[in-house]
Amino acid sequence: MRAASLVGKAGLRLSNSGDLLHVVTNDNISSGRQGFGRAIIWGSALLMLSVGLSQLVQVIGWGAFGFQNWRPTLYAYVLWAVCLCWGQVLLHGEHGKRTLFVLPAALFVISLTVFPLLFGLVIAFSDWNLSSPTGRQFNGLNNVRQMWADPFFWNAMGNMVWYVLAIIVEYAVAFGLALALNADIRARKFFRVAFLLPLMLSPVAVSWMIGKSMLEARFGPLARLGRALGWDDPSFFGSPWIAKATIMLMDAWTFIPFMMIMILAGLQAIPKELHEAAKVDGANGWRAFWEVTFPMMLPVSITAILIRIIFKLKLADIVIAVTSGGPGGATDTVTSFIFREYRDRSNVGYGTLLAMVYLVVIVIAMTLLMKLADRMTRPRT
Repeated sequence: MRAASLVGKAGLRLSNSGDLLHVVTNDNISSGRQGFGRAIIWGSALLMLSVGLSQLVQVIGWGAFGFQNWRPTLYAYVLWAVCLCWGQVLLHGEHGKRTLFVLPAALFVISLTVFPLLFGLVIAFSDWNLSSPTGRQFNGLNNVRQMWADPFFWNAMGNMVWYVLAIIVEYAVAFGLALALNADIRARKFFRVAFLLPLMLSPVAVSWMIGKSMLEARFGPLARLGRALGWDDPSFFGSPWIAKATIMLMDAWTFIPFMMIMILAGLQAIPKELHEAAKVDGANGWRAFWEVTFPMMLPVSITAILIRIIFKLKLADIVIAVTSGGPGGATDTVTSFIFREYRDRSNVGYGTLLAMVYLVVIVIAMTLLMKLADRMTRPRT
């Protein structure tokens, strides 16, 4: 019995000593070391802020400090990042070393997001036309006033509402195709691959293949078919509403397969036992669809719609390649309008402000939609 107890105590000591290998103890850090750590962190932070504010004041035109570019701010940020990592070790010892596994990567990500955003804000409040000999000049809120009074920008925003609403029809078509491809039909595998082909094409290729070739008003095959059927002027991009509907159809033909494949994956994940139980209860056809299939597919459907809205808000390539926003801005999107501000008018400052405003609108809209989607998919008690 005594030998067994000795063996048990020895094993307990070994297990406890083994656990210590995975425990980081608190270091006995002196107050002088902690003070030095705080000093280098806050000192480098104040240096970075002072250099950044000095360069910002010079860019706005309120003073001159002899800076030629933004490199001093970048160097000050790198110095602050190094001091921050060093200070964590000085302040927290072994616990500080653990943060070094994450902190440098986080600082690198911040540098790739915050600095371009700040630089974009500086450009957005500047009068910077590439064709002007004066270069970039700070103009305060003039770009905001120009945007507020710009009918072409608000026309593009209104067009985006129609483009986004078209997703409802795209979703219905994609759901119908997914239901058909999930059923036991002949050549099901062939049709699954065939319906995915538009998704494999570039939108620019679709623009030239359909918009510039098949829908060409003089020699396009669809235009000839329209004349043969009695359409006097078969112009798919001459009337504002016909042009907008044509752009919607081309974009839908490209991205409906994306929604279809997501919905098809969700349909295949529904247990067959649910459908068999619905048949036993007398639910067939539309009743089984509305009471079993559609509620089960609601999370997948919302995800597919949200991702499609994100792609739709970036719609530009088809519009730029086919109509350039015409006729009279009827097919313009915000992205294509901003592109023309850069390319045709070389108005970098105003175009950057429009991009910043559109980014804020997208963030707010997607946040509200995600909250609404979370509320719709939340289980009801």
